[in-house]
Amino acid sequence: MKILMVCLGNICRSPLAEGIMKHKATEKGLDWEVGSAGTGSWHAGELPDSRSIEVADKHGIDITDQRARQFVKSDLDNYDLIFAMDASNYQDIIRMTDNENQKGKVHLIMNMSRPGMNQTVPDPYWGNDGFQNVYDMLDEACEAVLEKYT
Repeated sequence: MKILMVCLGNICRSPLAEGIMKHKATEKGLDWEVGSAGTGSWHAGELPDSRSIEVADKHGIDITDQRARQFVKSDLDNYDLIFAMDASNYQDIIRMTDNENQKGKVHLIMNMSRPGMNQTVPDPYWGNDGFQNVYDMLDEACEAVLEKYT
């Protein structure tokens, strides 16, 4: 299984989602490849936000090996599942698809644990209080992904 987590800049939400999913998959002995990307290129090559690193570390997950990159069209063919953090990211990805197979790979991540609610994972970048909440939401969603696909 190859999974890609996508947010806007690939420094806050999607790195956390990548780290959580990798951690859970490893704990279950799964040979899953998990990556992350951003729909924008502003932070390409950068480490995750220090606040994402801190909250992940608090839960025993090291995400300091990650570097931000921009989502590219070939990701639609190279990954089995693509999880967007919010509706804007989802629409940006869908606009790049060429066919129904590609569209079928793209999902709002919170629909995994809260089906049909189309809930957004809020972008915590502009404040300091949202990173734990984002972690908790993504932890719940990643657990639901494991339940569905294992």
